[in-house]
Amino acid sequence: MDRVALRGLRARGNHGVFAREREEGQTFVVDVVLHMDTRPAAETDDLTRTAHYGIVAEEVTGIVSGEPVDLIETLAQRIADQCLKHDPVQEVEVTVHKPDAPITVPFDDVTITIHRSRV
Repeated sequence: MDRVALRGLRARGNHGVFAREREEGQTFVVDVVLHMDTRPAAETDDLTRTAHYGIVAEEVTGIVSGEPVDLIETLAQRIADQCLKHDPVQEVEVTVHKPDAPITVPFDDVTITIHRSRV
């Protein structure tokens, strides 16, 4: 499988289990790797035969800024489900970063990475 990667997609969302997270929101960063066969698009130079990464980026940030969820696990799953709706995409890897997570000790980032496929 070939891979198309979108790294560092940023959007503000109100996800989390604490009231402050839901009220104030925070920035989430998402990385998406779409696994697909890009040969049909390459052979014909036809955008309709691949996943349009601009549209995928808009969909991902729309999910992040959309309906709040408690867990970043749920957020990652929603993003994966949306990516798999694009016909050429056979598998997807989604990493959700929550760099402003409410943790009481110094840290750089909190992430979850999931891998989903059509099968």
